[in-house]
Amino acid sequence: MMLTAGMMLAASIGQGAMADSAAANDVDWVATWGDNSEGQLGDATTEQRHTAVRALSLSDAEQLAGGTSFSLALLPDGSVKAWGLNSDGQLGDGSGLPHRTPGTVAGLTGVVAIAAGDSHSLALLSDGTVKAWGDNDSGQLGDGTTTDRQLPVTITGLAGVVAVGAGLNHSLALLSDGTVKAWGDNASGQLGDGTRIERHTPVSTISLSGVRKIAVGGDHNLALMSDRTVKAWGRNGFGELGDGTAIPSRDTPVAVSGLTGVAGISAGEFHSLARLRNGTVKAWGYNTFAQLGDGTLTERRTPVNVVGLSDVERIVAGGWHNLALLEDGTLKAWGRNDLGAIGDGTTTRRTIAVTVVPGLTDIDTIAAGQFHSLAG
Repeated sequence: MMLTAGMMLAASIGQGAMADSAAANDVDWVATWGDNSEGQLGDATTEQRHTAVRALSLSDAEQLAGGTSFSLALLPDGSVKAWGLNSDGQLGDGSGLPHRTPGTVAGLTGVVAIAAGDSHSLALLSDGTVKAWGDNDSGQLGDGTTTDRQLPVTITGLAGVVAVGAGLNHSLALLSDGTVKAWGDNASGQLGDGTRIERHTPVSTISLSGVRKIAVGGDHNLALMSDRTVKAWGRNGFGELGDGTAIPSRDTPVAVSGLTGVAGISAGEFHSLARLRNGTVKAWGYNTFAQLGDGTLTERRTPVNVVGLSDVERIVAGGWHNLALLEDGTLKAWGRNDLGAIGDGTTTRRTIAVTVVPGLTDIDTIAAGQFHSLAG
């Protein structure tokens, strides 16, 4: 990502880092904003930021991921950086100590994708296996134990993985054959295996084949199918499964009502998003913080239109807010903003999508944590 002329790097002032615009220096960087109570913005402070600042010591990122109070970055060389809270080992450096700037996850090479949960992390390797580290109280690391891990461990019995996702206390993997494996907490049926039994190694999600993409929320999941429809399972207390019912949870996948022509999916704490092939966005679930972007605070149990969005290229859901990257490079956001996660320079809740403060261009990847946002 590049910085347009005239936009200052607020984090760099007094930090000894670059303070010039990338328009002049052609420097790529990773931008972060929002909650910073645990250093998850990576700017060497714990100051809340309402506009984008620079995560120090990161010149580029292939992919970003945000957890509850920590962040991950996949670098072009296949290594992973992590920063923020480290109480459960979620930074993977063996120290258990928090970091206000990015540090290296130990022993990882050949990584092609990353995911961040509440307090655990996943890395998909180029050989189709998966590493995990951090909190493991519910078996979300998939190594057959409930022991927290300060360093990455291999998930048992997984091969041929093409995508991974991390929730509050559970994890998912999409396999190359279009099926899904899941492990960890299962109190709301979020593993989709027809039970409520916690699993410490991966099990198959029932009745799923032909899956193109997966998205993991707090305690629910989405699967984009080969016919461009969406299935969902897990918690449904606020309608986050989008099946039009008030059934509190589902332990096997059900169809999201009325969705066709879907190109992308993402899931937040208690809400869900779908990007359609025509460039518009649908949302459903919890809406107290305006995370559905329909101009109301009304909970929705079936998909509704996110107001004023078109030509959307990419979407991502945080805990209580969302980001949408448009084809022209504009970044939009909506939802909860009391900690600055929207990035528009305010702490005003946004019921419809607004533009993240101008200046971010050439964005390749976006991510959202519980109360913070990232772009690179």
